[in-house]
Amino acid sequence: MKKIFLIIPISIIIGVIVLGSQSDQPNTNNEPVFHVTLASPELYENGVYSSTFDLENGEYYFRFVPNGDSPQNLTISLNGDDFAFSEDFKLNGTLHDTGISEYYTWDYDGQKSILIPTQKEIFIQINPNGNLKGSVSVDIIGN
Repeated sequence: MKKIFLIIPISIIIGVIVLGSQSDQPNTNNEPVFHVTLASPELYENGVYSSTFDLENGEYYFRFVPNGDSPQNLTISLNGDDFAFSEDFKLNGTLHDTGISEYYTWDYDGQKSILIPTQKEIFIQINPNGNLKGSVSVDIIGN
């Protein structure tokens, strides 16, 4: 009986130590360094959304939350001192057939990774190529 009482407290202590050590590590894989949800024509000026933000050196990638009404083509450009990136993303729907129903999932095809060599202020422009009413969220995620 005494062995059971010792095993339970020791396993709790080990669990607390493991969880505590994991919480000290930053979770940069899912935290956006840039986020915008474009869901209204008022967010665009002359048909283009633009903003500035800072990026540390490192590798980043785009994450999108589109739907079937999102812009078919999304042109994104990033510019900074000695840095330029531009990509024309194309909306791609994938049909899923479960046997009892069919549905689509949506994502943008294109180069999603970006390498920033040094810390920079970045100027971003997002052009939905005329589709100002279709909604889409755009994130830039640290790797």
